[in-house]
Amino acid sequence: MYINSIGKYVPEARVTNDYFEKLNNLEEGWILQRTGMVSRSKAAADENADSMAINAIDDALKKLPYDIKEVNLIVGAFYAAYDTVATPAHVAQRHYGIHGAKAVYASAACSSFINGLEIVEGYFASGKADKALLICTEHNTYYSNEKDPKAGHLWGDAAVAYFLSKERQSDDDIEILDIFTEGLGDVGKGPGGVKLRPGEDGISMPDGRDVFIHACKYMIYALNKSLGHTGLKIEDISKLICHQANKRIVAQVAHQLDKPLDDFLNNIEVLGNTGSASAPLVLAENLEKFKKGDKVALMVFGGGYSCGCFIVRF
Repeated sequence: MYINSIGKYVPEARVTNDYFEKLNNLEEGWILQRTGMVSRSKAAADENADSMAINAIDDALKKLPYDIKEVNLIVGAFYAAYDTVATPAHVAQRHYGIHGAKAVYASAACSSFINGLEIVEGYFASGKADKALLICTEHNTYYSNEKDPKAGHLWGDAAVAYFLSKERQSDDDIEILDIFTEGLGDVGKGPGGVKLRPGEDGISMPDGRDVFIHACKYMIYALNKSLGHTGLKIEDISKLICHQANKRIVAQVAHQLDKPLDDFLNNIEVLGNTGSASAPLVLAENLEKFKKGDKVALMVFGGGYSCGCFIVRF
């Protein structure tokens, strides 16, 4: 399975810590100390999850080695939807005239993107598709409650689009070596750890400590599963990318793996928690840094709970 092209979109606006510190009477520097965030991205008033998705797809089309109309599977994988009926998968199908493609939506909180990869893998294996578009677009600020002192300051907005194929399409393709996911609803706080209830209090995180503990544990668990499947060792991995929920989580994962923080790529300082788009977005932002043969592991943890990892080779 191969990645043929990657596109990204990040809104221009940034909301800095002082805004939330004043709004919620937090001490100066409190947010930075506990999250590692300096600012977070925010979609404009005329933007939404669908428009960000189209912008990310347009970016990916610049280097796509085939016509987008050859795509026969479109998967939207995210949680902060603009519309859960007419999803970005359907919007993209109409926008680009991709007639005859399957269009589906799946969510596993912040691990949604990797679950989306696994869905594509399954369609490829069954012979029901051979070229796919995977869309991950998170409009967190559409749902977040800025006055929530626990979690209102965490969220950023962004979108990514990955074109995937069963067979290699060009010399620039990135090979996916392994995809692993697992549901963890029976672990810790599980379904109560992170919530998104639009009619109530938006995105909330009632027990951040429980999320922190299990995120650290299960991202490493997922990484080890993928390493085991591929026969690789941690020393074979050029760079690691964690879900961008909290810089302290990344630091703890690095400590437990006995790896320097320099081996981890991040964007949380500037963009905040961009949900399930965050890890694939970090990869998209750093493509020029990799050379032929480099291997990158992406680890995620999602509310609900769930975890996942995928490893790519350039």
